[in-house]
Amino acid sequence: MSDTLSFAWAEAWIRDAQAVLAEHRMELIDLDRAIGDGDHGENMDRGFKAVVAKLDEGGIADVQGVLKVVASTLMSKVGGAAGPLYGTAFLRAAKACDGDVDSSGVVALIEGALDGIVSRGKATTGEKTMVDAWTPALEAAKAAAEGGATPAATLRAAADAAAKGAEATIPLQATKGRASYLGERSIGHQDPGATSTAYILGAAADAAEA
Repeated sequence: MSDTLSFAWAEAWIRDAQAVLAEHRMELIDLDRAIGDGDHGENMDRGFKAVVAKLDEGGIADVQGVLKVVASTLMSKVGGAAGPLYGTAFLRAAKACDGDVDSSGVVALIEGALDGIVSRGKATTGEKTMVDAWTPALEAAKAAAEGGATPAATLRAAADAAAKGAEATIPLQATKGRASYLGERSIGHQDPGATSTAYILGAAADAAEA
């Protein structure tokens, strides 16, 4: 397993993410229909298809370039809250990547993404948002990297923590975003943004392990 992740990984990650989000489009729509306006699955599917179309045009040579394309495309193509939030996340992640990515680079990438989401959405943990998936992902990545894990193992730890974080949103009452309008009726539903986060980070880990 490589000590660094290169352009080939970043491109594979985003292509894998597009496939996973397309596969789970209806699930994300249904989750969002329960506590939002029902467009999260459609928006993520459309956004990542547009990203892959940009990658197909070529001309990108490094991890940072891939992440910048994701950021700019999602900001321009995705409506609702997801476009600005994910766009800012990938933009900050891109700024954290200079060259190939080692284990500490994985941590910096995830930390950049989380910082972008928090600065844009003003959410914190426990409010039933995607922050509830990104925060444990960052904590797990830090612990793995500090323990000497490879970049792939660091990403897998982050992805697993994000999936658990998404599941842990089910009993929470939403206090941020559209779901907060439902009050106690938001309890018992998994947050769609946290769920798509888990799928995106899972794709990153899959691509690193391939």
